[in-house]
Amino acid sequence: MSDVLYAVDGSIARITLNRPEARNAFSDAMIKGITESLDEAEFDPEVRVVVIRGEGSAFCAGGDLKAMRDHSGMFSGDPVELRQRYLRGMQTLPRRFDSFEKPTIAQINGAAIGAGLGLALMCDLRVSAQRAKFGSTFAKVGLIPGDGGAYLLTRTVGFSKALELILTARVIDAEAALKIDMVHEVVANDQLQARVDVLASEIAALPPKAVRMAKTALYRSVNRDLESALHITAALQGLIQSTQEHEDAVESLLGAIQSRKES
Repeated sequence: MSDVLYAVDGSIARITLNRPEARNAFSDAMIKGITESLDEAEFDPEVRVVVIRGEGSAFCAGGDLKAMRDHSGMFSGDPVELRQRYLRGMQTLPRRFDSFEKPTIAQINGAAIGAGLGLALMCDLRVSAQRAKFGSTFAKVGLIPGDGGAYLLTRTVGFSKALELILTARVIDAEAALKIDMVHEVVANDQLQARVDVLASEIAALPPKAVRMAKTALYRSVNRDLESALHITAALQGLIQSTQEHEDAVESLLGAIQSRKES
């Protein structure tokens, strides 16, 4: 079976990590499958939101320990070859997510460890089951966050907390993750799917071009000075304000206001 499953239900696409026997640890095929699924979702005009989830008991356990031990797959080769494997393999994921304009939601059903945590942090929103665990545990296997995790964790929880989590390789539970804004919501284990469906549908109901441009504005402004951010948002606003979608949304809102006045 494929290491990644892709399915579309209405306006919501679901990318499922499908190595439950390995707790959805990364493989080369999984990395390729995720990027190809994002490509498919990006160019499908019906898709408005993408959900990333894991099959089985884990979201993603990160690197495959057996492949590490055996120096196989993405862990094979001399130092120069390993560098290329990261640049052209694992690190294609943060690059692809960074350029992906449609909203993404991580549906975290279980452990998100090492590069698995990195994958969750690549998503825009993160909804966690109560049983989930989180950890940037690279130091436990004598590695560093080579998947972009150092950057992503710092952006999400701040430098000081990211430093603590990476240097201690500490694993935390869902409630602790919520307190430091690593996740946006924590729900009962049996309510995870339903809550993600509601959240995805809420986003999908909004004008899709505006949502995409809003996401772009946020990500392209966050690390810039005010003047640069203002120029970026002026350009994006000029684009979106010229669309029929904007015209229709304004007319719909004016109609709703008028109806309330008349009732």
